[in-house]
Order: sequence, then C-alpha cells, then structure tokens
Amino acid sequence: MIGLQRQQLRDLGTRGYVVVPNVVPADLVAAAMERIDGLVADEPPPADRRGFHFYWCDEPEPDDPLLTALTRSPAFDIAQSLIAPRVLAVPRQVQVSLNLPPWRHRPGGPHLDGISVREPDGRPGTFTMLAGILLTDQSLPDMGNLWAWPGSHELFAAHLRRAGPQALVEMEHPQMKLAPPEQITGKAGDLLLAHYLMGHNMGGNLSETVRRVVYYRLKSETHAAEWQACVQDPLREFAPVRQALEVG
Repeated sequence: MIGLQRQQLRDLGTRGYVVVPNVVPADLVAAAMERIDGLVADEPPPADRRGFHFYWCDEPEPDDPLLTALTRSPAFDIAQSLIAPRVLAVPRQVQVSLNLPPWRHRPGGPHLDGISVREPDGRPGTFTMLAGILLTDQSLPDMGNLWAWPGSHELFAAHLRRAGPQALVEMEHPQMKLAPPEQITGKAGDLLLAHYLMGHNMGGNLSETVRRVVYYRLKSETHAAEWQACVQDPLREFAPVRQALEVG
C-alpha cells in the first residue's frame, strides 16, 4: 500500500491537511476534465455566475471518470494508508467544484461540512476525511484556492469534548478564535487530504481560468457507528498519524 512520509503524516495531524503532489496521472485528469465539460455543456452555469458552482454526482458508476480519478490512481490507497488498519468505503457521491472568475471574494471564516445536510437517521453528515483532486493548476494564491484554517480540527474537537458531540450541529460556521487561514496551492493531479473537522472555505478567483476540483467525502467503514467519538478525538481513526506524532 502506498503511504506518506512521516512529516506528511505529522502535518496532517497538527495542521489538519496535507497536499500530496503528482498523485493522479495526466490521462485520468484529462478524462475527468472531459466528463466535467459534458456536465457544463448539459447544465451550464448562469451567464452572470461568478465564484462557486457545483455539480453533484450520486452513485457514480465504477468507470465514471470522476470516480476513477480517485480509485484508479494512487489517491485512494494513500487516503486508506492514513487510517490503516481501518478500511475506507468507496464514496457514493462526487462533488465537482468550479470557481468562476473573476470573483473578488475573501472568506470571513471557515465552515464545516455535513451540518445542514443530515444523514437519514438525523445525525450530522460527518465523515473521516475530505479528499480533493486538483484538475487545474492553483499554484498561486487567488486562483480559486481552497482556504484552510490550520489546526482548527484540534480546537473544534476540544470544544466538542467540553460541550458534547451533539454541539456539532451548531458549528456549521464556527465562531472561535483561530490561526490565520492559508490558501492551499497545488497543480493539476495533486491530492488534498483534510481532516473532517478542519475548517475551510472557498476563496476568490482573480485568474483567467475556471478552477476545477473534484471532492470526495471519505468515510471509514466504521465511522457512522462511532462518529461521536471521532469528533471528540480527531485522531481516533488515524492510527498511523497518531503514531507519527508520538514518535516525534
């Protein structure tokens, strides 16, 4: 199984995210781009749209290019290595995230996913980690980059230990003092892996390119049964990350 270097594991544990370069081969990136071209042709964004525009693909076929960018590249094995010996489930939904320029936007704070959209049993829509495959270059700031609040996953978990895991339903837009945000940079084919509790948001796009990313909300096969413990102990599902931090 493909894994990350110790420092990369430590970065995920302390910062809440890591960007792994050159994970998805160019042919899989090209196939995903072509698939998105089809989505845009069938349902184009409004002519005056600037900023975010999403497509949601539920229950993708195994050979859907939006899914194979994850499953037929090293990306899925890398994500799996972060939680071994736990096992990741293949995602049943893919999000296509576009950022249409020009968009002069500076996010005022982070959000957490899965709060407003609940699971069928009513629990928050938590998951283990967010995986994102960059399909366009975002090598500089203000190219539609995702903004991340490093270390926020630890602060949010500490709050949930005090207030109880059900307090998560009030944290879609957390109002806490956090470290300054960072813009995540990378190139087409790079892989972003981020802890579920890491606060994030979409930033502006002052480039001339529509930014494209495909996102996957990955869950371990046991996550649903232990989500309350997971949001209070941010490394509960990440044994290799915890080990890397303990070794020092």
